[in-house]
Amino acid sequence: MKKVGILGLAHGHVFAFGGEWVAHPEYGVQITGAWDHDAARLEKEAPRLKAKPFDTVEALLQSGIDAVVVASETAYHAELVEKAAAAKKDIILYKPMALTMAEADRIVEAVNKNGVRFTMGWQMRVDPQNVKIRELIASGELGKVCLYRRRHALSTHVWDGFENTWHNDPRLNRDIFADDSSHPIDMMQWLFGMPESVTCEMSTMVNPRVVNDNAVILFRYPNGLICEISCCFTCSASEITTEVYLDHGSIQQYFGDNPGCRLPRIAGMPGLKWYREGDADWTDSGIPSPAGHGQRLSDQARPFADFLNGGEPICTAEEGRNDLRLVLCCYLAAMGGKRVSVDDDRVYKL
Repeated sequence: MKKVGILGLAHGHVFAFGGEWVAHPEYGVQITGAWDHDAARLEKEAPRLKAKPFDTVEALLQSGIDAVVVASETAYHAELVEKAAAAKKDIILYKPMALTMAEADRIVEAVNKNGVRFTMGWQMRVDPQNVKIRELIASGELGKVCLYRRRHALSTHVWDGFENTWHNDPRLNRDIFADDSSHPIDMMQWLFGMPESVTCEMSTMVNPRVVNDNAVILFRYPNGLICEISCCFTCSASEITTEVYLDHGSIQQYFGDNPGCRLPRIAGMPGLKWYREGDADWTDSGIPSPAGHGQRLSDQARPFADFLNGGEPICTAEEGRNDLRLVLCCYLAAMGGKRVSVDDDRVYKL
């Protein structure tokens, strides 16, 4: 049984997969303690995970735990990873990696210097439908990928009081674009590796306190592949989320984000299907779509537990740093109104 401590209770997703660990000991993970810089939040939230509250990070790290989940506000990630790595604990770091490239460098250095096991916690890398999309692309059975589109959305504009949360405090999380665009950007990197250039437009459409709530990004790869990622964080409802167009077929995915699985669906409608040139009809993957977004978050319990029990990382520290670089390149492109190279080191000034 792996004993785990929670460093920060700001990110609500930890209660989804952590709650699964609490309810199902067969995962082989036991949450034994938690710390948060906000004493009131620690007192209120730690009991939800049956975690003993600790007054200091150091006390939690010295309590006999094997690993940590870092679920604090983004601004604290680098400091907490450094402390956990120095204490030789396995680390799950919840997204996004950091606010700045300098902080991301600190995380990578701490992990490598101390030789600890580390993974970023990306839900989209472990979603069964997304795994199947990756397998289809890699197999080559549908040919060469010519265009990739991911529409990623949230309905933050109807979440009561969302503008007052830490997600919109630039000192803690930059803004909603930096926070949540990192999901589809990481999925793209997971599928195709690093692109060569970025073009981006951002805007604030609904609430001036929720900055950059809409954006469209174009990533270009050396082989000519274009990846379009559309981020709408003022989306009430949607269906299709991922489209892959190949020279011998197409892949379509539905219900792959929060608004996408919010409403009732047509009975029998597949969540993931593909068409192979020459076939008479679409092929249904047979992989069910989650009933709601909360299930996606809870379903992370198994892959995270597998990592803690010796499995491979879901996403390495270096890949997490690359994700942050791509996110920050979007800001450079939007501010300058032109395409930028992903190697542009002006990202270190943001």
